[in-house]
Amino acid sequence: MLSLSFTPLLPWPVLAGFGVVVALFCILAIVARGRSAILRAIALGLVLLAIANPSLVREDREPVKDIVAVVVDRSGSQALGDRKGMTDTVRAELQRRFGSLANIEPRFVDVPDGEGDEGTKLFTALGQVLADVAPERLAGVVMLTDGVVHDIPASAAALGIKAPLHVLVTGHADERDRQIRLIEAPRFGIVGRELTIRAEVMERGGTGNAVVTVRRDGEEIDRRSVSTGRPFALTTRIEHGGPNVVEIEVEALPGELTTINNRAVLPIEGIREKLRVLLVSGEPHQGERTWRNLLKSDANVDLVHFTILRPPEKQDGTPISELSLIAFPTRELFVQKIKDFDLIIFDRYANQSVLPSAYFDNIVRYVRDGGALLVAAGPEFASTGSLSRTRLSAILPGEPNGRVVEQPYKAGLTGTGTRHPVTRALPGSEASPPAWGDWLRIVSAQVKPGVQPILQGPNALPLLALSREDKGRVALLLSDHAWLWARGYQEGGPYLDLLRRLGHWLMKEPALEEEALRAQTTGRGREVRVERQTMAETAEPVTVTGPTGAQRSLTLEETKPGLFSTTFEASELGLHTLRSGALVAFVSVGPPNPRELADVFSDTDRLRPLAEGTGGSIRRLAEANGGVSVPRLQSVRSGRLAGADWIGFHPSDSANIRGVEVYPLALGLWALAALAAAILAMWLVEGRRGRVA
Repeated sequence: MLSLSFTPLLPWPVLAGFGVVVALFCILAIVARGRSAILRAIALGLVLLAIANPSLVREDREPVKDIVAVVVDRSGSQALGDRKGMTDTVRAELQRRFGSLANIEPRFVDVPDGEGDEGTKLFTALGQVLADVAPERLAGVVMLTDGVVHDIPASAAALGIKAPLHVLVTGHADERDRQIRLIEAPRFGIVGRELTIRAEVMERGGTGNAVVTVRRDGEEIDRRSVSTGRPFALTTRIEHGGPNVVEIEVEALPGELTTINNRAVLPIEGIREKLRVLLVSGEPHQGERTWRNLLKSDANVDLVHFTILRPPEKQDGTPISELSLIAFPTRELFVQKIKDFDLIIFDRYANQSVLPSAYFDNIVRYVRDGGALLVAAGPEFASTGSLSRTRLSAILPGEPNGRVVEQPYKAGLTGTGTRHPVTRALPGSEASPPAWGDWLRIVSAQVKPGVQPILQGPNALPLLALSREDKGRVALLLSDHAWLWARGYQEGGPYLDLLRRLGHWLMKEPALEEEALRAQTTGRGREVRVERQTMAETAEPVTVTGPTGAQRSLTLEETKPGLFSTTFEASELGLHTLRSGALVAFVSVGPPNPRELADVFSDTDRLRPLAEGTGGSIRRLAEANGGVSVPRLQSVRSGRLAGADWIGFHPSDSANIRGVEVYPLALGLWALAALAAAILAMWLVEGRRGRVA
C-alpha cells in the first residue's frame, strides 16, 4: 500500500504562517506583474513543499481478522428452567457458524456469578476480554444471557465501544414463579417465649392463594392457606438455646420456573434470659461449696440454693422464733414455681419427709415435660432414705445396691464416655491412667437397661450415667467427691469442664447433643465443613441438596471418637440442605438472599436501550413450538446491522504492518534541480520581458 506522508522541518504552525505570507506575496505579485509572477509563486511553493518534507511511504500490510466477543452468562439464574440447555445449544451453534466466517475471530467467555453478592457482571467480563484488542478491530459483541444483568452501563457512550451489541435472551416470555419474601425476620429470641415472623408470598401467573408450611428444626408446626401479594404473620416458640431453624415453604405452582425460592430458612438464635437453677443440698458437706461456686461464677445463672440444716428428726424443742433459719418453701418451689427452673440439682439429698410424695410426682412430671434433673449422690443414696426409694425412681438412670465403696481410684471414661460430648477429650483423659487426682468414694449401683455410663470408678462401677425421659433429661453422679478436683487434691482434675458440660447437656445445649448434624462455611470461598456427632461406631453418608435440587453424597471420616467430619466445595450459591438419617441441617453459601434469585424472570427490556444505541439488536431465542431460533451471522459494511433472522458485524479491514519503505520527495539532487529550473525559468521570462520593454 502506497501513501503520502509529510515530516516538516519546521513545526506545522510556523510552516502554516509561512504559507500564509507566501500566498499573500504571490497574490500581490500576480496583481502587480501579471502572469509572469506565476513562476515566482511556483518557486516559492516548491520551497514550502521542500520544508514540509513530503515522502512516499510503501507499507507491507498483513490483513488480520476482526474480533467478535461472545459473552455467555453462566450465573445462577441461567440454571433455571431450560435456560442451561438452551445456552449450551446456542453457544455450540454460534461457535459452528463463526467458523464459516473467514474474516472474524470469535472470543468466547463464560461468566459465572460475581464474587460475594455482586450478581451477573457481563460487562466487566467484556472489558477484560477486550483489554488487548485495538478498538478498530472490534466488529461486534454478542451476549447470550437471560437479561438479568447487574452491571449495565448507563448509556451506549459509557459502554465505550464502536461496534454493535447483539443480545440473545434465553428463557420464555410467559414464565411463572412463586416465592417467599421475609419482611420481618428476627435473628434472636428468648428461650421459652414466642416471637412473630412476617412474610409474603409473591407470584406471577398464579392463583392468588397458596398453602404455606412452617417447620421448626425439621418438624412441621403450622400449615395454612394465605393470599398471595399480602403480608401474613406467624408465631413460633423458641424451644432451646442455640440455633432454632424455622423453615417457611410455599407450595409450588404447576410449571413454575423454579422452586428454589419457594422456601425461606431463618435460623433464630435461642438465648436464655437467665438460667434458673434450683440447688437443694441435703446437708452441709465439703462438696456443697463446689456446686455453689461453680453455679454462681456464671453470670447467666440465677441460682436458688437451699441447704437442709435442721431435718425433721432433729427436733429439740427450740421455739421457731429463736432459730436463725428460714423454713424450706417446698410448696412454692415444687408446686407453684417448679416450671420456672431450667435445672433441679439434688446434692446429697436424702428423703427425710421434707418433701411429700406428691412433690416427687411433680418433679417427675416436670422432667418428662422437658425439665432437667441432676442427682449428685453420696452415702445417703445407698441408705433407706435414698431418692431411689421415692417416686423419682421411675426416672433415675440407676439404682443403688446398698454398698458404698471407699477407696482411692481414678475416674475413667467408659467406651461410651470417649464418644459422648460431655466427657470426650476431657483434659487429662488421653493418658492411661488419666492424668488427674483420685476420688475416694463411690456408691455402688446398677444402671437401668439401655443406659450406658460415661464415667466409671473402680472395678468398672458406674460413676456418671445419663438418660432421657420423654422431653427431659436426668443425670446421676454416684460420688460426692468432685470437690477433690476443685481443691487440687493430687493436682486436681477437670471439674469445671466436666460439671459445666454436664449442666449444659441437661439444659439441651445443641453443641452437646449425642446425635447431631452441623454445617458451616469455613470462610475460604465456597468451602463448607460438615460435622456429624454420633454414638455409633460409623456415620451414615450425608446427602447434600443444593438450591437447584442437585444432590451429592458425602462420606465422613472420624476425626475424634464419635465425631465425623468432611469438607466440600459448594458449586452453587444459596441455601443447601444436609440430611443424615433423621437429622437435617442447613447452611447458606454466599448471601442469604442472592441477587440472582431475587428476580428470576428472563427480561428483554433492561438491555434493549443499550443494544439499540450501538446499532445492535435484542431478541428471544425460544420459539413458540419449543425450539430455539439462532440468528444468521453476516458481515455488513453499511446500512442496518440486524434483521428478522440475522445479526451483522462491521468489517474493519485491519492489518498488521510488517515493513515500511520511505521515499523522500523534497530532498536530494532531483528536488534541487526542480527548484533551480523554476528559478531559471522565472529569470529568463522576466529578463525577456525586460528587454521587450
